[in-house]
Amino acid sequence: MAFSGFVGTYTPRLDDKGRVTLPAKYRDKLAGGVVLMRGQDHTLYVLTTEGFETFADRAINAEITDAKQIGFQRYMLANTEDQRPDAQGRISIPAKMREYANLGKDVVINGAGLRMEIWAADAWARYEAEQEAAYASPEAGIFDRG
Repeated sequence: MAFSGFVGTYTPRLDDKGRVTLPAKYRDKLAGGVVLMRGQDHTLYVLTTEGFETFADRAINAEITDAKQIGFQRYMLANTEDQRPDAQGRISIPAKMREYANLGKDVVINGAGLRMEIWAADAWARYEAEQEAAYASPEAGIFDRG
């Protein structure tokens, strides 16, 4: 079975209207609509609607007696919106979300399996540099080296 998730790193620019072009490679997969939401590390997540349902299942079905889960659910869903990319594959990033992710003109979109992440270019560069040494280490333990 071939991997059908999102991979790669892309460097589009945010236009003056707050729009970003999603990677052309995934245009067909995203044509039916996307879910844009605040993510971890002050990033934005872009998911297909089906991917969002899978991703958010635990939060959506949280126990109503668990205050921590309910708080996460409320915050996540209040800061999420559905969009349909335009004919050029662009989505609009609302000002509130641009502020959350500290987005300027230069952004990075990286594939993260079930989702894509939109980062401020400088924040991605810092994050990637921090992760590189641990990733390259033989002790990383992620890959079977046998």
